[in-house]
Amino acid sequence: MEKDPFRIRGHVPDFDIIVAELASRSADTRKRMQMTEVAYGDGPSETVDVFVPADASGPLPVHMFIHGGYWRMFSKRDFSLIAETVTEAGAIAVIVDYALMPGVRMATIVDQVERAKQWILDNITSFGGDPARLTVSGHSAGAQLAAMLIREKKKPSGIKAALLLGGLYDLAPLQKSFLKAEIGITDEEVVRFSPMNHSYESGTKVSVLVGSRETAPFHEQAGAFARLLCRQGLDVSYRLILGRHHMDSVRDLGDSGSLAGIELTRLVAASA
Repeated sequence: MEKDPFRIRGHVPDFDIIVAELASRSADTRKRMQMTEVAYGDGPSETVDVFVPADASGPLPVHMFIHGGYWRMFSKRDFSLIAETVTEAGAIAVIVDYALMPGVRMATIVDQVERAKQWILDNITSFGGDPARLTVSGHSAGAQLAAMLIREKKKPSGIKAALLLGGLYDLAPLQKSFLKAEIGITDEEVVRFSPMNHSYESGTKVSVLVGSRETAPFHEQAGAFARLLCRQGLDVSYRLILGRHHMDSVRDLGDSGSLAGIELTRLVAASA
């Protein structure tokens, strides 16, 4: 029996089946939908895929999705299916890619995601999007990266609302998990990049979601982060996705009729 609560494969018997389904459905999405791949930087992974709703007339809301994988696996191409829900809601979907650990450190990834967001704000009008109606979502490590985008900084983020699914908000426990050998999160990275250590923009609406079948640390961290945001005065909702674990909950973001898909649709609609 798997003892490490962060080793998702050990807690999800159909892990590989779901990963294959994500890739297959995403490949189908790219074949059927209008998509443009654009570089937001010079690195080979510094690209975004932009999906525009068919027969849309702008300016349209814009939604940015950041994938998970413990900062060390997957790419934007594995999650194109989420553009189905976003475009069905009448918004432009921007699926973000970034470099992977341990080839780079977390500071690089956080910077890449920040630059991807800035590219959207600066350029999405050419795709018919309205940069004033930008929302973001992320799953697992992607939720941590999305949270870093809305922390309080000198310059406002430009993000109206965020959906954080199955996120990691305190990185310290990961130092004693199987990830120690794989990416070796440092003490400095724990301090700098744990969302629990930051303040957040008071005007941002945040939905914190976690599957009811997730392991204990994901429930504990989601609750703690939602409470932190509430104490800081943000408009926060906290919801369980019933009957879902770490992998089928993110798959559901590509199904507008699922509980997670409904939450994503609501988030996009709220930016209108």
